[in-house]
Amino acid sequence: MAEPGKEAAAVAVEEEPERPAAAKYVLITGGVVSGLGKGVTASSVGVVLKACGLRVTCIKIDPYLNTDAGTMSPFEHGEVFVLDDGGEVDLDLGNYERFLDVTLTRDNNITTGKIYQSVIEKERKGDYLGKTVQVVPHVTDEIKHWIQSVSSVPVDGQTRPADVCVIELGGTVGDIESMPFIEALRQLSFSLGKDNFCLIHVSLVPVLGVVGEQKTKPTQHSVRELRALGLTPDLLACRSAQPLIGSVKEKLSQFCHVPVENILNIHDVPNLWHVPLILRNQKVHEAIIKQLNLARSAGPPELRDWTQMAESYDDLKNPVKIALVGKYTNLTDSYLSVVKALLHACVACSLKPSIQWIAASDLEDATATSAPEAHAKAWETLKDSSCILIPGGFGDRGISGMILAAKYARENKVPYLGICLGMQISVIEMSRHVLGIKDADSEEFNSNTPARVVMYMPEVSKTHMGNTMRLGCRRTFFRRTDCLTSKLYGSPSHVDERHRHRYEVNPAYVAMLENAGLHFVGCDESGKRMEVVELQDHPFYIGVQFHPEFKSRPRRPSPPFTGLILAAAEYMGTPANNSNGHVGTSE
Repeated sequence: MAEPGKEAAAVAVEEEPERPAAAKYVLITGGVVSGLGKGVTASSVGVVLKACGLRVTCIKIDPYLNTDAGTMSPFEHGEVFVLDDGGEVDLDLGNYERFLDVTLTRDNNITTGKIYQSVIEKERKGDYLGKTVQVVPHVTDEIKHWIQSVSSVPVDGQTRPADVCVIELGGTVGDIESMPFIEALRQLSFSLGKDNFCLIHVSLVPVLGVVGEQKTKPTQHSVRELRALGLTPDLLACRSAQPLIGSVKEKLSQFCHVPVENILNIHDVPNLWHVPLILRNQKVHEAIIKQLNLARSAGPPELRDWTQMAESYDDLKNPVKIALVGKYTNLTDSYLSVVKALLHACVACSLKPSIQWIAASDLEDATATSAPEAHAKAWETLKDSSCILIPGGFGDRGISGMILAAKYARENKVPYLGICLGMQISVIEMSRHVLGIKDADSEEFNSNTPARVVMYMPEVSKTHMGNTMRLGCRRTFFRRTDCLTSKLYGSPSHVDERHRHRYEVNPAYVAMLENAGLHFVGCDESGKRMEVVELQDHPFYIGVQFHPEFKSRPRRPSPPFTGLILAAAEYMGTPANNSNGHVGTSE
């Protein structure tokens, strides 16, 4: 018979709740130049680790002083990606969500602005007990606390924390603005130990046109800079146009103190879905799993479905021309999620996307005088396309051209999808050219117009711009379940999609527009804020106030986008294979 004390101790041991394992981190840094594809690298590493059976979360660090990306111009920083919780974040979080099929929060995007705001708020409350508040330790401690707190939050619908957190440090090693983050990450790696922290440094191996030789010196200098700051890379991910030759890897290994087998090469590929496969083929998972001591939790990567997806895109033959009429067409990253949503829809329909970029201002009558060649080319491109898409945007530049594009789609029965601003454009166009309200306009473009068919939402601030819009995932109810948009989603009573807007359709004009044939088939929970419009007697003319592109996934394309591509295929007489049955769900 066991002694009472020992028996009680045994019971206590059995009843003690299981403690979560220590967090494991994979840090992605970049050197030489920006724009090397750190975000795609981070997403791809996550895909391979997830394929090994590990659960993965992601954090993006942006060293700029902005609190978030919401007030930044698309020309400055690419698109603003919107999350379910209303966070306006860096576009790389969109890559994470699409590649890993997770739902992130605003806290997964750390900025200098957020960190300093938190530190200053604590100082004002007296949390630092009268101490002199400094970058080290107070700012660095805040960064470490934020990383460790966010990494413990599950993002895949489960309750336990993820096995691995992939952190991408934005910018380039050596930037002044990223120094506090580098120091915080150095401290974190030291406190966690080598078996909980793995560093992958992304660098460039260029080829000089005259010599034709792959040059390692930029990467050597970049690693030297990183080591001087207290961080040593465990793996090198070298970007290049062509695969690295063996001698180059050996040279990099010798001068960067990284084993040859840990030098990865991410060369140019036909499409980005090949990047996880490239990393898998170079056994990136084995190096990371060994470094982080995860062998018991991980198995061999299962990427058959991902491989089939990547190869199916390469095999697409029949092109579909999509006219994208926008304001920021000079920087395609401004519409990154729209482009990805079109890609997902085209792959599902076995069609090859051919996006025709049209600057909306080039369609305007004034351009016919100031730049007649650009005007003629824009209209030729528009008329040669099989469908027209007008995405979101802000400001009055190019609005007249968008209205003309919507009018052309309506009159010529060309498939049309308007997103956010694009929906409002269809309302303005119908009001002017069908209802005959010549002064019809949006309060955004003309605050003095007597016919505000699109108006400022009353609850939105007119004095502050940051985080003041109607943001995040909100429910849209179908007023008619037999409408085309509802059918595209699988005929639910409602859908949940992400929003980002300050303006809405004026309810006073809804009845008039519906009598003219523009039916408002979706609304919010109040029944007064219009969310979805459809034009009667038109094969496909839909406008949505929300942004369906933000929830599109490679294997779950957005229903409005898939509907547009199917309509375009019918318009040009090309058979399309919709592999998904109905094209979406109500999730």
